[in-house]
Amino acid sequence: MTRSAVPAALAMAAAAALTVTTAPAAHAVGENRKCTVNWSNFGAEVSKSGWNYRSGPSTGYRSLGYLYRGDDVRVFCSRGPWNFSQLTHRSASGLPKGTKGWVHDSGLQHLAG
Repeated sequence: MTRSAVPAALAMAAAAALTVTTAPAAHAVGENRKCTVNWSNFGAEVSKSGWNYRSGPSTGYRSLGYLYRGDDVRVFCSRGPWNFSQLTHRSASGLPKGTKGWVHDSGLQHLAG
């Protein structure tokens, strides 16, 4: 590689790294079109019982099941007061660990990442 090619190669590598870091996270692919804010995977606990876990960010979407006080989720992104998340453990209602869905902000107690 010639001396003048080194800065160009470094610039291309830096641009490639920037592209990778700004791409949507794998967990949000498919849901990122519904999100307006992306988060860095913070934990939250459900603060109310019998809370709908929905397939999209409004009451117009079907319920996947119920969340109960003490269920834990990882929040990836949000749209208004709705949060796209994933269950970190089996829910009290029996939804399996790893289930992804939307929960309203007022049903969550936000915890640290």
